[in-house]
Amino acid sequence: MAISGDRYPGRQVEEKWQKFWKDMGLFTARENTDRPKFYILEMYPYPSGDLHVGHMENYIYGDVIARYYLMKGYEVLHPFGWDAFGLPAENSAIKMGIKPSEWTFNNISESKRSLGLLGFSYDWERELTTCLPDYYKWTQWIFLKLYEHDLAYRKESFVNWCPGCQTVLANEQVTSEGLCYRCDSQIQKKTLIQWFFRITAYANRLLDDLDKLKGWIPEVVTMQRNWIGKSEGTEIIFELESGEKLPVFTTRADTLFGVTFITIAPEHPIIKELITKMPTREETERYIEESLRKTEIERTSTIREKDGVFTGLYAIHPLTNERIPIWVGDYVLASYGTGIVMGVPAHDQRDFEFARKYNIPIRIVVEPVGGKLPEVDEMESAFEELGVMVNSGEFSGLNSLKGMEAVTKKLDEIGRGGAMVNYKLRDWLISRQRYWGCPIPIIHCEKCGIVPVPYEDLPVLLPPEEEVDFIPRGRSVLATSENYMNTICPRCGGYAMRDPDTMDTYVCSSWYFLRYADAKNNEKLFDREKANYWLPVDQYIGGKEHATSHLLYSRFFTKFFKDLGLIDFDEPFTNYFSQGMVMRKTVAEDGAKKLEVMSKSKGNAIPVGPFVNEYGADCARVVMLFAGPPEQDKEWSDEGVVGANRFLNRLWRLITTNKENIAVHNNLKINNLENLDDNAKRLYRRL
Repeated sequence: MAISGDRYPGRQVEEKWQKFWKDMGLFTARENTDRPKFYILEMYPYPSGDLHVGHMENYIYGDVIARYYLMKGYEVLHPFGWDAFGLPAENSAIKMGIKPSEWTFNNISESKRSLGLLGFSYDWERELTTCLPDYYKWTQWIFLKLYEHDLAYRKESFVNWCPGCQTVLANEQVTSEGLCYRCDSQIQKKTLIQWFFRITAYANRLLDDLDKLKGWIPEVVTMQRNWIGKSEGTEIIFELESGEKLPVFTTRADTLFGVTFITIAPEHPIIKELITKMPTREETERYIEESLRKTEIERTSTIREKDGVFTGLYAIHPLTNERIPIWVGDYVLASYGTGIVMGVPAHDQRDFEFARKYNIPIRIVVEPVGGKLPEVDEMESAFEELGVMVNSGEFSGLNSLKGMEAVTKKLDEIGRGGAMVNYKLRDWLISRQRYWGCPIPIIHCEKCGIVPVPYEDLPVLLPPEEEVDFIPRGRSVLATSENYMNTICPRCGGYAMRDPDTMDTYVCSSWYFLRYADAKNNEKLFDREKANYWLPVDQYIGGKEHATSHLLYSRFFTKFFKDLGLIDFDEPFTNYFSQGMVMRKTVAEDGAKKLEVMSKSKGNAIPVGPFVNEYGADCARVVMLFAGPPEQDKEWSDEGVVGANRFLNRLWRLITTNKENIAVHNNLKINNLENLDDNAKRLYRRL
């Protein structure tokens, strides 16, 4: 190709070198212990359609880092893949009459074409697609291993039900406004038998090891720390007069003598056991039904008046033997603590407001150090500070901290409680009632119960799309395929049914970074030596919106694999960085301009193909890299494109007009500032 002209011929130059890189296998990663390694990874995308330039941001950053370490002589692993299961494909099947698989692979093809135009330094030999059986076979293998180790279990639970998507959502997939993260429908509470992963078994390690993550952005570390939410306190066991136990967790055992009522969350499983014994059964059932229509945001709002219903039942105080009335109140959540709280109205503001509303007695049991609270009738709010215990029998006169220890010890001695660590983190609900996901490898047999599919029978394949009814009808889509559901029990040989649910797509993404180390292995999850060579990932790039989902689940899986002896490390990502958003102006009907996130739905997206064909891949890189700090939101503007194009043209002219000097010296260095000819002087000024 002739090197000439004033304008940079982007596509002409880029196509030549992209072909050269491919022919040379320049980006093919190899295990080479004689050289240092570097594993750079951007979060893989969901193939929802053709890519626009906003999608390119984190890929451009990853490409820069990969090329930098390649030039430094490192063995670089920079792979790519597709998070290919998910609800949009299924919704498209309903709306457009196209198969989820067809929709997905068409989108992958389009996206891959766009990525090819940009010439990123990916090792395409390690490409992964999570909806292919050669990948989800191993996702099912992981499920079975978790089940073997009592980390996968099934139980009836109140779940977050999205009426729009007709499926269950994990807590992490419900917005702070109580809406579905995908379709914005108002979430409802519904009772279903669901599969869970026991991530809480790793809560303490997940929390403690956050201190290892020196290379993560602090904001995400803080988000995970708060989500796990460790609290050290006391378990107190109240007993009903009929013998049932009500365990309560509190961080203020010094207030135990001030308990005047107990409140149970309306969705708590114990309600089913107690409901037939409640003198106010009908009223309680009506209240529970109304409560479950409310969102968690509504129920826990600090500005909303607390309400509840008295059940007519009483529990016995573990130290005073007083009869304590039991209420059901929607301001208590079953997902937090034990789902049962002891009401101490003198020393908790929520309890104070509740007691005032329902004329429940208020008893002061903690006074300020060196001071005294007003009489109960004169109190305007609860006294929530630490102080000195009063009206607390043998514990009166102790300060709050010593009182907590003494009360906890006493409860332990009499078998009515003891020291306890509580976490806000809940187990990971992974059941989904849709088709386009990884099938759960479990068989249900009337004789044998729950039976795991034998490892040698994996993968459990999805049924052909022609056999299922994709229209959401409040039950699992896979249950509409008789050929899929009907099977033989591998244990007794009798008639059995497959589990009708698929897994949360986050299960697939919680281990994909490990599979890249040995992507074509058909015999095992991955080779241990290869995984230990490449991992942990040296630099991970992606959105911080995944802080309490994908990034947390990936840490859980990595620790589990370490416990299985599959790997030698217990954290997946040494360094983690989150890019800002790419913004572009939109124009409203009234002509007003507004800066919004680049999106096809907002009409401000720029498709990759047309842009690269006109300006070249290097122009896209320069616009993004010059737009501002990577971690900040940045504007994609026409002015930025013009400026980048002008810069590239100047750089092109600099090279082409000095090609003879470059040919002689093989560089642009000027060591002798004396005796420079005109061309050399011009070159020096430009540099």
